[in-house]
Amino acid sequence: MTACTPPSPTTGHGNQTGRENATGRENDGTDGSEGTDGGTGGEEGSGGSGGRDGSAAHGPFAAHDPFAAHDPFAGHDVFAAPAPFAARDASAAPPGCVITADGTYAARLALDGESWFPERWTLDGPEPYAVPLPGNQPEEPGTEVLPMTDGRVLIHRLAAGRHLFSLLYPTGPGTGELQLGAVQCADPAAELRLLPPAPCGERAYALALGRSATAVWLVAGGRFGPELLAQVPGRCSGGVWLDRAGRLLALDQELDGRTKSVAVDLEQGGAVSPLLQIADDSNDRLLLADPDSGLLLIRSDAPSPGHDRLGWGVLGSTLPVRFPECLRVPDGHRITPFAIQPGQILTPESCGVALRVDGARGSWVGVWRPAARRVLHLPAPEGWLTGAGLWSREGVLHLPYTTGVVRCGVARVGVPWEEEARECQERPGAQETGPACEGAPGADAEDASLRAGRSNAEPSGVEASGVEPSAPVVARPVPLQQAPLEGRVPEEVTVG
Repeated sequence: MTACTPPSPTTGHGNQTGRENATGRENDGTDGSEGTDGGTGGEEGSGGSGGRDGSAAHGPFAAHDPFAAHDPFAGHDVFAAPAPFAARDASAAPPGCVITADGTYAARLALDGESWFPERWTLDGPEPYAVPLPGNQPEEPGTEVLPMTDGRVLIHRLAAGRHLFSLLYPTGPGTGELQLGAVQCADPAAELRLLPPAPCGERAYALALGRSATAVWLVAGGRFGPELLAQVPGRCSGGVWLDRAGRLLALDQELDGRTKSVAVDLEQGGAVSPLLQIADDSNDRLLLADPDSGLLLIRSDAPSPGHDRLGWGVLGSTLPVRFPECLRVPDGHRITPFAIQPGQILTPESCGVALRVDGARGSWVGVWRPAARRVLHLPAPEGWLTGAGLWSREGVLHLPYTTGVVRCGVARVGVPWEEEARECQERPGAQETGPACEGAPGADAEDASLRAGRSNAEPSGVEASGVEPSAPVVARPVPLQQAPLEGRVPEEVTVG
């Protein structure tokens, strides 16, 4: 792969729909000419209607079991029978928009008639608003955009086998464009995609998949255009930031027919180290990470060979990865975490996790946290940019949406965790099944499905009955970077 140096910046595209002043604040952003579907192949959530007022809290929760029309276990909060995920290679569509790590800006590919154009959303003010950033010609439907914390939007275009990168910004009545350069892959069929926004918001990275190795490129924020930072053996997917500095990047590395998560140190020449290896013959992927609490959301087939399940762990913890029964879904459905509540220092079990649930009836939102034993299902706001959202430190979930009436809106959802815990306590049989829904981490019975070095002679950190011992004992330290599963044990099912 080769990188091309950038030419001088250009400004003043002649599209008049992007009027705003030099500070980046638009004068008039109220027209709703674009379609309601957002992003690169975005889809609308049809799980229910929501308030169109961006400042209003979301409506009441849906029924506890949104799968009732499709699932034989209707009426139960926990699915007691195994229900595999969708096929491993069937991933959810890209989110409807991309949000910076600090939540100040978002960017998406919007539709005006039959023409696609980039659009920037400002989210850190008293009211969100959108700024269109059209170029001289419409964009291709698969064009990637990524917001920067300075208000500019990175755009990734493909032309004549070259991957072109530019920064877009509003300038007077048009759109300014700073061309950053290009990356040309030796294999024309090689895939190159942008990684999620870096925590600092000042740099942007891309992942290029080769036949035998994967390259990590710095495509914005460097000194001389795109820079090759690392070459990782095998084909890699995913891309999760593990720290606030944007130094450690987690990738899902496929080697010898197995996928394991590895950590890539971008400041040490791309040094690769194991991160997540639950079992020798399992496929383990990292989906999300929160640097504040260390909470990790994981997808693996270790507890159910041949079927992926969603689990959680803590970076650097001595406890094993856990796979709650409440995160299982019926056949034909898929569940994907897309946001973790920040700021919960050293308390990963209290972090709210937002889940995108896809099924035959559309997409909707689920909220869950490790201390709970069930998922709360919410209808998505009308026109939700599916799969996009972020949490505030106070635990309010922000979901961006757009409709024919509201061009740029954010639904703010407050989650009543206390009510969820009280309802769980009042359910029949709750006293017999052990701890309350909001028990300490490790209090779920299904946590015993994966145990580090478990045998009849070795105590585990959490009792198999689901009751946390008064003095937890760990057989030996087993960091998450090592394999916390030495032998399979029969799966245990949470009851009640």
